[in-house]
Amino acid sequence: MKPILAVALTLPSTAIAEAFDRPIPQPQTDTAELWFFVGSIALILALVAVQMLVSRR
Repeated sequence: MKPILAVALTLPSTAIAEAFDRPIPQPQTDTAELWFFVGSIALILALVAVQMLVSRR
């Protein structure tokens, strides 16, 4: 009988849960844009270097 009482007491607390609030995305900062640009340039340079190494048979 005690397990049924425990379940009965915990059910109402889960039914009163808050609604899910979606996270609001933060705006892109200038620093983040700068580092994304630096990373993009580094990736392109790495791809060019790999192409040069692979094309030399």
